[in-house]
Amino acid sequence: MSSGQWASLGVAAVLVFWMVGAYNRLVALRTAIGDAFRQVDELVQRRAAAATALAARAGEAMASEQGALDAWLAAQTTARQAADALRARPVMANLAADLAAAEAPLAAAGARVMALLEQHPAVLAEPTTAAHLAALRETEARLVFARQLFNEAAQAYNDAVRLFPTRLLARLYGFGTAGRL
Repeated sequence: MSSGQWASLGVAAVLVFWMVGAYNRLVALRTAIGDAFRQVDELVQRRAAAATALAARAGEAMASEQGALDAWLAAQTTARQAADALRARPVMANLAADLAAAEAPLAAAGARVMALLEQHPAVLAEPTTAAHLAALRETEARLVFARQLFNEAAQAYNDAVRLFPTRLLARLYGFGTAGRL
């Protein structure tokens, strides 16, 4: 073999090794998004369970506010369905946008229910209701950090996908950008 052939072979080997390394990096970053979403998903499920229990307990004492409780539970269901859809493909930007969009009406309905609960101190004084409310508040606080972790993983993945020359490989293998919550 001539020196030109050896040089061509060396360049081809470097290119193949780079492609394998870049592909593995993108796969690892995509997996990190899935791992981060599992935490978000678990907390969304816990929040829904705590909200359902709280609404059932408070609904007995706040029968006149049943419309607000029903709206809150409907928003919980919508957010849970959006999370279920995103669970299958956590890197899909449109599914992440759907979950983020479902969180806005949920926050508004939740704020309304919390304000109504504050107007009923007898309901809040019950130990079971207080326990459900504490679980809900703890879950909401943890969900903020889980969303942040998900968004950081999505940003790292998106940065890697957009970086030249990895961008060429990403197109070749169908790596798209991930959505944020």
